[in-house]
Amino acid sequence: MDFIEILKNEYLSIIFGGFAGIITAWITQRVLNKRGLFSYYVNHNRVGISTEDKTFGNVSVTWNDNSINHLYFSTLDLKNESLNDYENVIIRTYTDNTRLLSESTQILESPNILEWTEKFRDQLFVENDQRPTEAQTAIYNGQREYLIPVFNRGQVIRISYLNSAISEEVPSIWLSATIKGVKVKFRIPREQIYGVSQPQAALTGVVIGLLFIIPLVVFIHNTWIVALLAISYGFVAQIPGAFFIKMVRKIREAVGG
Repeated sequence: MDFIEILKNEYLSIIFGGFAGIITAWITQRVLNKRGLFSYYVNHNRVGISTEDKTFGNVSVTWNDNSINHLYFSTLDLKNESLNDYENVIIRTYTDNTRLLSESTQILESPNILEWTEKFRDQLFVENDQRPTEAQTAIYNGQREYLIPVFNRGQVIRISYLNSAISEEVPSIWLSATIKGVKVKFRIPREQIYGVSQPQAALTGVVIGLLFIIPLVVFIHNTWIVALLAISYGFVAQIPGAFFIKMVRKIREAVGG
């Protein structure tokens, strides 16, 4: 009995099929049970600066009639990069080197906004004829707490603040989430191509290019043609890299349901 006949044996087919099913189920379960990940990045744009110049005049930026030296508009984008959807997620933003002023929130690709948690709302509650206490003002200027009723996979939440930096330094605004099994990761904003960061797309494109060049070297004996094709691919390597990463993400989402 030769090797081909052995492979055709129905009992071996059942055994190998069973092993393949077990391995597939194990991989799927590992993917589904993978720890949740929320990633966020922050962009800061200077809006105004107060200066005093005896020669050319003064510039004053004020908030409620109070002078502000450094006014910024900062935006946080939080994305659910997990394969799971989450309910009743509490997130907190906080800072130690700027004063948070007015805010706007949005769940992208939806008409919904975020609401403060009941606990945070109670902390800042002020009677109609009263003024906020110093403690309430400090809380409002230093942190916010929101409730996300439903945070679906791939969904992005945007929170924007008008804020006043305490020093010459660019503001630092951080975000944390209170939910079991989820890691919150800060990412440095990067230029993107087709929704994928350019460094990541470029690296993936280079790997794809190497796999593409190997058969060229084998089948094309003219080194100038190979070099020309390689150089030409190098100019657009980010594009196939970006599309490959997007394809992998789609497959991962499909596996995750």
